[in-house]
Amino acid sequence: MSDPMIVLRERNRAVWSAGDWDAMAPYIAPAGPRLLDRLPISPGTRLLDVGTGSGTSVAVPAAQRGATVTGADVTDAWFPAARRHAAEAGVDVEWVLGDAAELPFGDDAFDVVTSTFGHMFAPDHSAAAGELARVCRPGGAIGLACWTPEGKVGQMFIRLGGHMPPPPEGFKPPPLWGLESHVRGLLEPLGFTLQLRREYIVMAFPSPEEQAEHMERNFGPIVSAMALLGDGWAAVRADLAQFMSEINEADDGTVRTTNEYLEIVGRLRD
Repeated sequence: MSDPMIVLRERNRAVWSAGDWDAMAPYIAPAGPRLLDRLPISPGTRLLDVGTGSGTSVAVPAAQRGATVTGADVTDAWFPAARRHAAEAGVDVEWVLGDAAELPFGDDAFDVVTSTFGHMFAPDHSAAAGELARVCRPGGAIGLACWTPEGKVGQMFIRLGGHMPPPPEGFKPPPLWGLESHVRGLLEPLGFTLQLRREYIVMAFPSPEEQAEHMERNFGPIVSAMALLGDGWAAVRADLAQFMSEINEADDGTVRTTNEYLEIVGRLRD
């Protein structure tokens, strides 16, 4: 692995260890059960959830459906919350520290491999795609959810990135995973037959101020950007506030956005 890629992976780990992901998780949680409805889940299905966070999107719901679930994440900071959610749901899930680009599992270890807005942040897209294929058994399935570049969350990442120092060589923007051509180019050569569809998550906040405070307190990429930019954060905050005012669908003082993502369901050839 090149030195720039090591730097990127360590930075990625730090970003997703910052803030409080468990406070952010409810905003993306609807994507998980929707994805599970389109996957071959039955009692005993061996399922790996990559970038599981605190487990509420896929890992715990899949276990409730009878799957034997392993949740992996680049940071173990949210595993205590994940264990609490699993206990409250009355299910058992194994939680494992693991980078999406170098998963600590054997070949063909799982029947189904999922990731909702997780693996897409691995800096090396080809490596992450290769790991999805490697740990999925022949005839198995993958299910992914990725923000699109033109969607509102994808645009927010692009806008935020415009204020940050240039990334090291080899960096690919995460929202590329929301481009159909990019996804097909990564996964079809690995043996996946794909079904792609655009889906949407609605996010709401009581006010623009409360949204900004929530994101600055809990969302790892923004918490990390604030720490990196210091006094320069004020300009970024103003720019993001302007962006949010442009995309806000509410007209009553609250915030409401409909956020597009690409849902990817694939079957690995036998």
